[in-house]
Amino acid sequence: MNTTKPNSMGGLLLPARLEVRYDRTFLMDLKSLETAVFPVIQKFVFSDFFQMGQLQDLCEFQPLGSSEIFYRFTLDQYLICVEITGQIIKFLRILPKPDV
Repeated sequence: MNTTKPNSMGGLLLPARLEVRYDRTFLMDLKSLETAVFPVIQKFVFSDFFQMGQLQDLCEFQPLGSSEIFYRFTLDQYLICVEITGQIIKFLRILPKPDV
């Protein structure tokens, strides 16, 4: 019996099994990245991402606040925000990591 909520992370989501979408804002963020980092992030989100194990393996992968559908992870010096609903993951934003 599966006791995980359908939208919860539950350790079962594999990128290769998800439908992936890209928000217009995400694509605009990608296009405006510095020349040096653009190919690194582009390669990850359009290719390497699909070779990942579980989403939880992404660097600093965690929910945004108490949300059950919005998550973030880091790549290089950038935060990448995603929305996960069922078997759909939508890349929402690429933002520079804040200096702490």
